Amino acid sequence: MPGTVLLLAASPVGKGCLVDAASVLPVLAAVAPAVLSGTDTANVVELADPLEPQAVLTRLRAAAAAPGPLTVYVAGQLQLDRRQRLPHLALARTTPATVRYTALPWHWIREELRLRPSGATTLLLDLHADHETWQWLRTNPLDSGRNNAVYGRIAPPPSRRTVATPSYMRGVATILRSGHRPSPDQLHQQALARTAADGAGGGAMAGADLVLTAPGPLAGDPHAVIAAAVQAGRHADADALAARHERAAAHAYGPASEDALHWREVRADLAMFAGDPVRSCRAWLTVAEFRLGAGQPPEAPAVEAAVDRAHHQWGQIRDAGRARELGAALAVLRSRVPGRREGALDHVQRELSRLQTQG
Repeated sequence: MPGTVLLLAASPVGKGCLVDAASVLPVLAAVAPAVLSGTDTANVVELADPLEPQAVLTRLRAAAAAPGPLTVYVAGQLQLDRRQRLPHLALARTTPATVRYTALPWHWIREELRLRPSGATTLLLDLHADHETWQWLRTNPLDSGRNNAVYGRIAPPPSRRTVATPSYMRGVATILRSGHRPSPDQLHQQALARTAADGAGGGAMAGADLVLTAPGPLAGDPHAVIAAAVQAGRHADADALAARHERAAAHAYGPASEDALHWREVRADLAMFAGDPVRSCRAWLTVAEFRLGAGQPPEAPAVEAAVDRAHHQWGQIRDAGRARELGAALAVLRSRVPGRREGALDHVQRELSRLQTQG
């Protein structure tokens, strides 16, 4: 099965730039697609200094939907938004004051990749953090998803008036240009050795990098079993297994617990994969209502994600009666959770008005 490769290099334009992320893309692009992916053939998508987080999300979503192995190479810098203090991948237009609206929330990457099959997704990361984010990372691990193999490093801020180089990713690219692709773990170790030899790639001090080494889920992980069922087209079996885990979590920890809500979210995604937008939309609405009812703020990432996904699935519903019913509930939620896209509530209200004219 052909693989998919996503090459993403991004950093702000101007004085906020910590790393010349895009400088590594020509070296990566010179590697044969099959070597980048570790498969016989591969499709490569390259994003160099993208401007809009939604455009990156669209490409990421398409890559995540590909059935074969997926390898994501990311070079760039991390910054926290001032409102929620959550990590974002800074894009070309990002400034410290506009992170929430101009950068890619890191949890979007985790969310888009979470239901891919076990062992099918590998992330190779070369990230630099500003001072505030570096302090945050001391007590908060960067969550890239439980189903993904993650390798790489996060470097501290470079010296003042210095723009760092993505030396870890350059090491990865140099190794792969030989035409031989070692295992991800071997590739990671070899790239780290090259980075150390280069003097930590422009970090504040040699050896200060945070090293990322997560080989992925163990065999037998229920998410892997569910993903395999989806891949085989056994959607009812996948939902039944997720439902059992949801019931067990609700019994053990309560229906509004993170464990129970996680499995409800999995079932919402499974409904989408099964081509049932009504069930998916309804499930996402329920998740959002549970989270708000538990006291989570409207701008919490999990709340925003639930409402955004409900909105997307609502747009796929072709039955006017069901669309009116769920649209009314979505409009109420959108008034509380406007999300990051401008005009989301206006869009729901316009569509509801149009549906009303259809009788």
